[in-house]
Amino acid sequence: MIYWMPRFGGNALVGVRRLIDGKRVRAPVLLLLAGTLLPTAAVAEPDSEPEHESAITRRLELESRLNDNPFSITPYKPTYLLPLAYSSDRPVNAEGDELDQVEMKFQVSLKVPITNNLLGTGTQFAFGYTQVAYWQAYNSNYSSPFRETNYEPELMLIHPHRVSLGGITSRVFRLGVSHQSNGRSGRESRSWNRVYADFMMESGDWYLSLKPWWRIPEPEKEDPNDPSGDDNPDIHRYMGNFEFSGLYYQGTQTYGFMVRNNLASNNRGALQLDWTFPIGDQMRGYAQLFTGYGESLIDYDHYSNRFSLGVMLTNWL
Repeated sequence: MIYWMPRFGGNALVGVRRLIDGKRVRAPVLLLLAGTLLPTAAVAEPDSEPEHESAITRRLELESRLNDNPFSITPYKPTYLLPLAYSSDRPVNAEGDELDQVEMKFQVSLKVPITNNLLGTGTQFAFGYTQVAYWQAYNSNYSSPFRETNYEPELMLIHPHRVSLGGITSRVFRLGVSHQSNGRSGRESRSWNRVYADFMMESGDWYLSLKPWWRIPEPEKEDPNDPSGDDNPDIHRYMGNFEFSGLYYQGTQTYGFMVRNNLASNNRGALQLDWTFPIGDQMRGYAQLFTGYGESLIDYDHYSNRFSLGVMLTNWL
């Protein structure tokens, strides 16, 4: 902090001249007056430790600058491109043909605000859309098909806040409804609808999200080819009923995890580990390791291990 010593005005100077002319002032007093009358150098206090910058706060502030722009579309979930996605299990198409174990995986996720201050509470009402694709880009024998694509539109309420409990601070609460499907028909159709709550928290360089959900029930299919009814009545046994994820910042690198489970005796679940690192001003290297069930909807009931490497365009934070 910079501060300045006070200085006297013109009346004080007149008084000093009179004192000097009258020879009443001794040398120590003159030195004291000189230090008071002359401009002094700036004195700098040592700066205190800079306050920790929250990645959640930074993202909320950046998004708020775009909220009033009718042409703005903001990132939602991570957007990435993984040209190298190796699966330990060889995928099979609908005809039973074996496909390549190495394919390309990419995800695009966007969010558009509908209203930014619902009922004056600071709550945002928004539409989100996420698409994940598994592309057999290197499989020229089958004309490089898209093996699987999952689509997930959402409507959500987003309420920023700050409530601290111990060393953890709750920052954002989301309440939403989502539909996720693979856009297919007949026996290859996979879909489900959910209502979810998402509690986003922070503690130092850790950012955590606890996202439980409830699956909206659907009637049973009378025939596997029936377009109406439940495509996958047992999907909750593999996809779980909650997701717990975290992101840790260490300098310019981030480390993340995702755990999905239903905590039942017959549960399956999944684990994903993430690592990102800078490779340019706007892009980050991205390594992803997945093990478990439900990486894609078509394979929700198949266990798989996959290692993927590529670039991340936008992260959670």
